[in-house]
Amino acid sequence: MNNTQKTPSSTASHAPRLAAIGLCVAVIAVAFAYTGGWLSPARLTPAKIVDSLAPPGGAVKGYRRNHAKGICFTGTFESNGAGTSLSRATVFQTGSYPVTGRFNLAGPVPTMADSAGRVRGLGLRIQTPDGDEWRTAMIDPPFFPVARPDDFYALQLASANKGDPSVLKRFAATHPSVAAFGAWASSAPFTESYAEDRYNSLNSSVLTNAQGQDSTVRWSFIPTATPVPIAPEALKTRAPNFLFEEITQRVASAPQTWTLVMTVAQPGDPTADPSQAWPDDRRKVEVGKLVVSRIEPEPDGPCRDLNFDPTVLPSGMRTSDDPFPAARSAAYSVSYNRRTAEEKDYPHTPQEQP
Repeated sequence: MNNTQKTPSSTASHAPRLAAIGLCVAVIAVAFAYTGGWLSPARLTPAKIVDSLAPPGGAVKGYRRNHAKGICFTGTFESNGAGTSLSRATVFQTGSYPVTGRFNLAGPVPTMADSAGRVRGLGLRIQTPDGDEWRTAMIDPPFFPVARPDDFYALQLASANKGDPSVLKRFAATHPSVAAFGAWASSAPFTESYAEDRYNSLNSSVLTNAQGQDSTVRWSFIPTATPVPIAPEALKTRAPNFLFEEITQRVASAPQTWTLVMTVAQPGDPTADPSQAWPDDRRKVEVGKLVVSRIEPEPDGPCRDLNFDPTVLPSGMRTSDDPFPAARSAAYSVSYNRRTAEEKDYPHTPQEQP
């Protein structure tokens, strides 16, 4: 008998093992199908959220699917130690920690004029010597237009339905926070610089201190520079990239700073709803300063390939009952995977030779 030939008994002995392997493969396939939404077409998936952000002509390849226009910076976070009352995270201990960040405009088109950007953003990665990272992506509105990720998706679809404006009107009629956000957007002044804007987390997080005590917080980076309002009519006369040009020149002249303030929730505050601002009288703790010391164009800048995933948190911080960070993390991952797969479409600038 050929030594490599399997006898019926040996084949039978392997049958349970093969069946188990087949079952594992089937379970994994079903898991992928579920997370991809293939088994439930009506289910909201990260891919659907990202798809809803695309402009009419389709996504701009190689770029982030939202906040596509941005510029990189580096600097430090100067912690004053006061944050240790809230969290045991190293980033709140007195010291200086390196920062990589990105100023940006909300929108899917990287060539949009700066004057067209109603919402401005700030992405940050703060690193500490123990290997921890804190990543956060903030915007300048004081609250979000909707309370839940499915409402955000529905708002995107309603806004995209240009042929029937009543769709958006009906959505706004059943979501009062949309009208409140619209009132902010139409009345809040524009500033002349990224350095003059306040950036807010909007989503809440839970901080745990060395004594094991939890605090639910939102945070804001408040500019040291005095905001200089620009009238909408004057804004339209500015150069398409005036924000990039201004922040580059300003930081070249002197580092720019923001104070990081933690706002602590009280029982009953809407920690799961970013469309509702917390009362102004909540406890606030100044925990340090962001110092931006260098601006770099994004094509070869240090922030180009960074994913500012809001669930990347150091030990001593965790997500709260707010559903948005998990939804944002999943959508950011889809966006990141798509744009990095399209790397050839991104217009790189040749590196300068030493």
